[in-house]
Parts: sequence; C-alpha cells; structure tokens
Amino acid sequence: MSQNQKLPESKQKGQNDSKPVEQPEEPKWWVSKYFILFLLVIAFLPWLWGWFFGGGLAETTEISYSTFRQQLRDGNVEQITIQGDRITGMVKEPVEEESSSNEDETKTYTEFVTYLPSFGDDSLLSLLERQEVTVETQPESDFSVLGVIFNLLPFLLLIFIGFALFRGMRSQGQNLFSIGKSRAQLYERTEERTTFDDVAGAEGAKTELREIIEYLKNPERVQRLGGEAPKGVLLVGPPGTGKTLLARAVAGEADAPFFSISGSDFMEMFVGVGASRVRDLFVEAKRAAPGIIFIDELDSIGRRRGTGLGGGHDEREQTLNQLLSELDGFQPNESVIVMAATNRPDILDPALLRPGRFDRRITVDLPTAKSRVGILKIHAQNKPLADELDLEELARSVPGFSGADLKNMLNESALLAARQGKEEIQLEDIEAARDKILMGLKREGLALTEQERELIAYHEAGHAVVAAVLPHADPVHKVTIIPRGRAMGVTQQLPEQEKYIYPREYMLDRLAVMMGGRVAENLIFQTATSGAENDLKQATHLARKMVLDWGMSERFERIAWGSGRQQVFLGEELTQRRAYSEITARELDEAIKEILEAAYEKADTTLREYQHALSDVAKALLEREEISGEEVLKFVNGISQKTPIPSDNNRVREAA
Repeated sequence: MSQNQKLPESKQKGQNDSKPVEQPEEPKWWVSKYFILFLLVIAFLPWLWGWFFGGGLAETTEISYSTFRQQLRDGNVEQITIQGDRITGMVKEPVEEESSSNEDETKTYTEFVTYLPSFGDDSLLSLLERQEVTVETQPESDFSVLGVIFNLLPFLLLIFIGFALFRGMRSQGQNLFSIGKSRAQLYERTEERTTFDDVAGAEGAKTELREIIEYLKNPERVQRLGGEAPKGVLLVGPPGTGKTLLARAVAGEADAPFFSISGSDFMEMFVGVGASRVRDLFVEAKRAAPGIIFIDELDSIGRRRGTGLGGGHDEREQTLNQLLSELDGFQPNESVIVMAATNRPDILDPALLRPGRFDRRITVDLPTAKSRVGILKIHAQNKPLADELDLEELARSVPGFSGADLKNMLNESALLAARQGKEEIQLEDIEAARDKILMGLKREGLALTEQERELIAYHEAGHAVVAAVLPHADPVHKVTIIPRGRAMGVTQQLPEQEKYIYPREYMLDRLAVMMGGRVAENLIFQTATSGAENDLKQATHLARKMVLDWGMSERFERIAWGSGRQQVFLGEELTQRRAYSEITARELDEAIKEILEAAYEKADTTLREYQHALSDVAKALLEREEISGEEVLKFVNGISQKTPIPSDNNRVREAA
C-alpha cells in the first residue's frame, strides 16, 4: 500500500490536516506590563533602600564642619552620632541671630549632618567631653548601590529566563498549568483528504476498517442484532507497510471526530503527567463522541510491565495502567473507538491485547507483487516514466519492498534523472536507485590493490557460480565488486516468485551460496579473508534457526528448542530458564555445525566442478566490475559442455 504523491495545495504550502484541540492562548497584555513593573521595582530597590533606611525621609541639614565645631563650642549640640566620617546630631536650643555677616552661625537647626575632614580632628573628642555631649558610635555602613545591583543580578537573570520560558510555552499552547493536558490533534477534513483509494493493497485491512466506519455512521444496523462495535483496533505490521496511512484514510472516510496522538506524547519528565494526559484525552473524546482515537507507536507506552533487569519504568507503567483503565475499566467506554499502530506486538503487555481492549488485530504485511504494482502506479502519477518501463516487471524485481521502500525508490530515481538533466525517468535510473537502497552508496575514492580486487572478484564469483548451479537457490540478478556501503562486493539474488514457505532444500542451498565466497578464497588462494564475516554470521544465524525453531536437522526433526522471539529488554534472558540441559545444548551445537559443514562441502564440490566458470566470472568482474546474472549463466553454460549437468538442475540445463 502507499500514499498518493499528489498532495493538495494546502499540504504543499506546509499546512497540516490536523489542528490542536485547544488553540494556544495568547499571553495577556497585563502579564508583560506587571512583569516590567516588577523589574523596575527590583532595579530601583537599592536607591529606595538608601532613601528609607539611610535617613532620606528625615529633614536633615548638611552644615560645614567649622559651623559644627562653633555650635559645639557654643554648647548648642546636645548629642551626636558618629558613623565612620559621618556625624549627625541635634541642636539644644534655637540659635539667636547675632550678626548678619555670618549667616551659617545665625541659622536655627533641628537636626544636622556633617563630615569629618580627611586629615582628621584630634581635638574633637576633648571638646565633646568638655561640653558634656552625648556621643553614640555606629559601625561604618557597608551599603553599596553597586553591591546591591551585583547581588540582585543573578536573581534578575533567573527571573528573565523563567519569564522567557513561560512565554515560549504559552506560545506553543503549553504552560505549567496545562502540562497535563492532552496533546492529541483533531483531524480537520478537507476536500483533498486521504481516502482508501489512495491505499493500494491491504484489502483485508481496508474491509475491517470500513466496517468500523460504517458502524459510526449507522450504529443501529449492528445494534439491532445485539452487536457492539470493537472497542479497540490494533494495526500490526513491519515498518513502512502503511499502518499510519490506513489511519489517515479512516480519518478521511469517517464522518466522526478523529483524535491522533503518538505514544511518546504521553511521556514527560514530570511524574504523573502521562496518566493525566491519558485521562484528558479520553475526556475530550467522550465529549465529542462518537469518535476515534488513534495512538501511533503504541509500544512506546504499552510495553510489558515489570520486564527487564531491575523492573520497568514506573512512570511508563502508570501511564499504561491509566490507558488500560480508560479502554476497559470500571467506567463504561462505549462511544469511543481506539485505533493503535505498532511494529512490535511481541513486546506489548498482555492486558493491553486481550478482548475488550483491543478486540481486533489487523495485520498489515509487506505487499504482494500485485499490490506493489498498485503502489508503483500511485507513486508514479506525477513522475514522467520512459515507455520502456514495465511496472509489473519492476514490481516482480523488488520482493520484500514495503510501500515506503517503493516510494523511496521512485523518488531516488527521479533525483538521479534530474541530476543528469533527463526529461524522464529511465530504467537505468530505477535500477541505480534500487541498488542504492539494497546495497548502499558507492564508496568513491577507495584505492584497492590489484591483489585485493582479485580476492574480492573470486569471492563474489564463488557466490554467483554456486547460486547459478544449485537448483533451489534464488537466481543471480547482478554481481559487482564496486564497494557499496560496508560491503566490498555484492552478489544480488532475486527470487523468481513470491515465497511464503521455505523448504529445507532451499535453506540448504542458500547456506551453500553463503559459503561460496569462503570456498573460492580457499580454493584459489589457499587462504581465508575477513570479507566472509557477514556471510558466516548470516549462515550461522540461519543454521541455528533451522535447528532450534524449524526442526530441519536430523537429530531434532520434531522438536523446537528456540524461544521464538528476540529478547528486547535488558537482562530479560537472565530471568528465563533454558528449556534443555547442557547435554542437549551440546547436541544442538553439533547439529548446527553439521549443517554448516554440509553447506561448505556442497559449495566446495560445486566450485571444483565448475572451476572454469569461477575463473571466467572473476575475470569478467576484474574487467568490468559488474556483470548481470545472465552472463553468469552463460559462463556456467560454457563449462557444462565439458562437464555433465546434474539431472535436477533445470536452470543450468535451460541456459544450455
């Protein structure tokens, strides 16, 4: 299945089909006003402090030090306070005017302030004692305006940062008071919406989903027979198969509110936020019921509880518990249908998968050849293809490709054609894009010695010749010694038709093809290289599956010792007991070794029999770096005239 490439104008301009349930509230004008006023008060606080507590409100008169001594000698000073160089005091009685020539001495003072001269006054203390003036001393004040400003600066900076974060969260529709609100988006139907016509293949899944849409439009049709709509629908399948695309098609087809959210949107650094968002999501959905909730990547919050070394994540488990309660808890929930998508159903909690929560489990598998043709037609609508391109042939050449892979292949081919200035996409562009996806980018500038190139050529020729000769192996499509990705060379095989069940003979021939590279190294150069690392790893993994899971060994034909699934949680295998003894484990290892040794012997026998074909393929690779599978068959055909062909080898016999 696939998504239509002809996007509406609104999508081309970057708009989204969905909108938030709650629009972000604009900051109130008074928030900025009072915050600025608060900053101004903080900034002027040092001056206010000095004004109120430094005597700024009292009516004090500053006089000269000479006037102060004269008043002191005249006995008009009652008491003084000395604080550093600052002298304040009170006058006993108002001073009579004696002479108009000395204005400072004839003024009346209530409270005065003066300052000691910088050179000091040694006779001041004796004068104060003679006049019996009360003297009070205070430590010198360490108050400093600059000091206050520097002390308040970090607090002002923190306040500014907090205010900026507060405004940023409000502009995104979030704040500290709404952090527990749901982040679900409400789908807005437009004229250019996604429908089931934009999805190729997956007919069974579309039939199931159409039934749910029909129930929402006409619930009486089911209720009159006593039926109920499924409470939950779980879409399961490999990545890129179109699970989210099907959900968008449901949103476009259903005439009901459609809330969409990702599983990771429930999680937050604050405790209890996930459960709060689950509650808020279902409250909003019930308010707009009947409706649909779609949770993408359900495995991010739906993993099994209490798994792994040291237990599970408590916050995630609380979120899952709340989701379980909302799906099928004490309070009835009949008006909201929950859809979810995941590519890891094996790690989901069993309580989440039981009937009553997710009643339906729809598998969205990789597309078949017929479905791949439909997907390619959808993606090719806005791309000029050359007349020589046959989409049916192209679909047969990419088995195992998902809808996302097919879309990526056509897009890469369009980019390659545009890079070369072509007016249309040609077959060579499609093949280059396919090789790029399957084998990786070419490693430009990699300098290999002639000996290394020869080793790689014979290694890949070993794979190719064994694959061309053995009757149950997939046909060779292309052989190359051009370094791509992490591989120095690649032998590409494509099956003749779709395979869903793999017989034992196919597996054994496949193992022999994997061993062909190592056999060629040993046969021609009497050595072994590191280039067979990936081949040996894949062969060992396949042989282990054959013995432990598929019962394809002579010793264990009717028993499966494997667990059947991968361990995805840290330390999970430590809590599981092995179902067999040490003696059985030794026998299993021996059975795996026997299968691998038999595959090596088969590849060795084949290459010794077709050694001339091995040399011809290697020489062709050294000359051109890349040859097709048809050329490999021609080289094998040339040797078959001198060597008898096995009676069951139909492929080589037909080529002959």
